[in-house]
Amino acid sequence: MTAEPEADKPDHLDEVSGEVWQGDAYDLMAKLPDESVDLIITSPPYWGLRTYGQDHNEDILKEWIAEGNDQLETPSYDWYRLHGGMLGLEPLPEWYVDHLVEILQRGAAALKARGSMWVNIGDTYFARWSSIRMNGRQGLGGNPRQRRKTPMGGHRQEKQLLLVPARFAIAMQQKRWIVRNDLIWHKPNVPPRPEKDRLRLAHEHFFHFVKRAKEGRPSYYYDTTPLEEGGRDVVTVNVRSGSDGHSATFPPELIRPRIISSCPPDGLVLDPFCGTGRSLTVALASGRRALGFELGDDFSEAARANITAVQGQLLA
Repeated sequence: MTAEPEADKPDHLDEVSGEVWQGDAYDLMAKLPDESVDLIITSPPYWGLRTYGQDHNEDILKEWIAEGNDQLETPSYDWYRLHGGMLGLEPLPEWYVDHLVEILQRGAAALKARGSMWVNIGDTYFARWSSIRMNGRQGLGGNPRQRRKTPMGGHRQEKQLLLVPARFAIAMQQKRWIVRNDLIWHKPNVPPRPEKDRLRLAHEHFFHFVKRAKEGRPSYYYDTTPLEEGGRDVVTVNVRSGSDGHSATFPPELIRPRIISSCPPDGLVLDPFCGTGRSLTVALASGRRALGFELGDDFSEAARANITAVQGQLLA
């Protein structure tokens, strides 16, 4: 079961400077007023890597099939979560892509016509028996893990790179989003891997989406002055250690140029999977307003504390 939203949210977000709403992004997206958000920037849970301390129903695929459904037919996200499912731990990567698109689509009306959406998403290799960790990367670190079996079939084959980011971007295109950039985040300090039959995965994708125009070509806010030198679609930023118990936080150097280039000063930045609030604090320090959604109690509290700390520094 998922956390319920704490309360009804305000009809207008003009006075929001920095806030975290606790609850499922699926619910909270629908509470946003139309045309209220300038930029959505987020790194949602990746498929098949972590539990983030949440419970997940490992028999959910059996329950779906028992109701007379085909496993390749994706249940609605609402059915999935009400049966104990968690985003990122879907039994099939196809379900994950569909659910992520479904959740983000709930915020489409809230994003301004000249707004942008940046989504950071990583890939993974398929294994019939995979390791799911409470935190940390798949197959790395000494923290507790659980083993689970994932059905094979189609592109789900042993050692297969699943191309999850590409599948996600194409699914977003089918929902009428325009992909403006596939920014490659090069991570020069990725740790060694035990595999000896492939190269190390040392990059992630950061997609820039804008809305399709009702007429003509899309037009959106974009300021090139804060971009990295050369304005190229490959940027090199070291992976940073996590914070406040979260192992996968945004490096500020990666997201600051995205926020400043894609959100006007004093505009509202939304991170629907905000974790400990790294994107929110960077937005505030950059002269933007910030709103985050977070399901977990501990991460919500940490994000609020981090926002308060930045706001105190700005007022000092």
